[in-house]
Amino acid sequence: METQIQSSVLSAIPETRAAAFFDVDNTLIPGSAIEVRFFSYLWKRNLVGLSEAARSLWFWSRHIPPVSLHPLRTQKLYLAGKRPSVIEPLAEEFVRKQICPRLPSVGLAALEAHRRAGHRLVLTTGSLDFLVAPLALFLGVDTVLAATPERVGDRYTGRLLSPFPYGKGKQHMVETFASGNRLDLKESHAYGDSPGDVEVLRSVGYPTVVNPIRGMARIARREGWNIVEWR
Repeated sequence: METQIQSSVLSAIPETRAAAFFDVDNTLIPGSAIEVRFFSYLWKRNLVGLSEAARSLWFWSRHIPPVSLHPLRTQKLYLAGKRPSVIEPLAEEFVRKQICPRLPSVGLAALEAHRRAGHRLVLTTGSLDFLVAPLALFLGVDTVLAATPERVGDRYTGRLLSPFPYGKGKQHMVETFASGNRLDLKESHAYGDSPGDVEVLRSVGYPTVVNPIRGMARIARREGWNIVEWR
């Protein structure tokens, strides 16, 4: 069934010039970020522990003031030295068992409405690519713009490759993808929840703020954007 859905999306691509860009964390997946939940999943399997948590907190402390989580978004020190061959199969299992069954029906309905309209479906997220790939497969979405962890040999370095899909970096990735695929952003839709999505939302003709956090409801009202709850 998933293969049939994916094939139908791919066959629609040549005829469409519009896309629907979906943020993942707290948008398609309400609540805590998928990566936070995955860290807990690894913790319970003794693949990460206090040393990884302490290393991340130490890195964060070196980058204040101002207090910001942005350094932790761009550095994945808990992955440093670990093998993708170990981590990524666990990510697939985690997403399949713990994330996919909990997707909100209203978000899935919105995605399916865009599919029926022939829009190119894209997941745009600061989450890690190997966490989003199994979600995209489940949803029948053929394109993912996500964070890519750097690999050297058979190990993660704990760093991310540029550009990072947050703020202007996410906007750059969306605009580059749209240009390369002859998509009209003014005819396209975007969904996001936080200030990191503002630039992408401003780039499209039909922006929607979902489950707003960190002042996004105020920004949406100022910009005249639609606000919805997907719980």
